[in-house]
Amino acid sequence: MPVLDVESVQAFVAIADNKSFTRAANELDTTQGAISVKLKRLEERLGQRLIERTPRLVRLSAQGAVFLEAAREFLAAHERAIAALSSTRRHFTLGIAAHVAGPEVPTLLARLNAHDPGLTIEVRIDNSCALLDAFDRGELDAAIIRRDEDRRDGETLGPEHFGWFATPQFEHRPGEPLRLAALSPTCKVRDVCTRTLDAAGIAWTEVFLGGGSSAVTAAVSAGLAVSSFSYRLAPVGTIEVSERFGLPRLPSSEIVLHSTLTDAKSRAALRTLAAAFREHRTSN
Repeated sequence: MPVLDVESVQAFVAIADNKSFTRAANELDTTQGAISVKLKRLEERLGQRLIERTPRLVRLSAQGAVFLEAAREFLAAHERAIAALSSTRRHFTLGIAAHVAGPEVPTLLARLNAHDPGLTIEVRIDNSCALLDAFDRGELDAAIIRRDEDRRDGETLGPEHFGWFATPQFEHRPGEPLRLAALSPTCKVRDVCTRTLDAAGIAWTEVFLGGGSSAVTAAVSAGLAVSSFSYRLAPVGTIEVSERFGLPRLPSSEIVLHSTLTDAKSRAALRTLAAAFREHRTSN
């Protein structure tokens, strides 16, 4: 029976999560050459090819896909064993924008907790503007938000595409203002939407203004209004209605990660979460 070493399995999981030897090396604070050597050592011990690599593509082999979950469990067991010998618990606060957080977030956090039981993450959900302000004030250690137009810092996790959504039975009578469910006036997503409508010469009126994301979702799901959502997070039962009502195309944005974490273990945990978040978005 082959004996696995932790660093080789860590290298494999990092490559699988990032789909890149370079990003995996950055995540583990090592070199691309060292990552390649560790992967080769693991593949030789298992007698299986785990990663398929071409000049343009890095992906799991069939055997690698089978091994990945077991590899995660192996690393989690190792972390639990180490944590059992330490009484030191770590903690950081993470902000996730309401326009970004999806149903996968609890699952990703649970996976991270299983991987690193010595870490407690306090999560705050709010709009991107409020979270960025809190991050700049030092109230948050990290934030996953929509990119602010005035800032270019932060690690890009993926694109975010928006559309106009309503229920199939929603009615918009010609000549009447478009009934729009919007978030707080301080939300820049709202500003983009209203500016886009104004530029297209489309009259609109707001309903459920400032009621938060749940109120907006309720208004749209009840067939009372139309609103903008990420395609990934549109309420169940709604449809994209841009073409149906002649609504203008909404500009895309990016989701970025800001962080001030300095200790290696917390940074590694955040990188793991970011990689899982990026992977989930890519698969949807």
